[in-house]
Amino acid sequence: MEQLNLPVEEFTTPDPVTASEETTVEELSKLMTEHGVRHIPIVRNGQVTGLVSERDLKVIAGLNLKEKSLISAADVMARDPVTVNAQETLDEVAFQMSSHKIGSVIVNEDGKLLGIFTSTDALNALIEITRAARSK
Repeated sequence: MEQLNLPVEEFTTPDPVTASEETTVEELSKLMTEHGVRHIPIVRNGQVTGLVSERDLKVIAGLNLKEKSLISAADVMARDPVTVNAQETLDEVAFQMSSHKIGSVIVNEDGKLLGIFTSTDALNALIEITRAARSK
């Protein structure tokens, strides 16, 4: 079988929706709904400090509106999310996601946020690669 060394960058969702540590969970939920995303990188001074997933917000879904207004992204985010370089290979990044049992990784280029690579991006990559292989 042919060796593929595709960089994860080719399948990364660029310029993801981001939020600050002070963003309320209600605002995070609204951002996810408006933009059709399930993961939001949390940024401070241009650096990713955490990641909030739709699953993180479901944990506090039973709280009332007043209680939710007291909770910010910093309270629910996964700190120090898994980060990869844009040139890492697609298979290595997918392996890391599988090993850590996570649905997304932050993709950096030259130490700056380039995008986010999610399990949906991985599935789209699989579809594209297998269809291309079939058409040869």
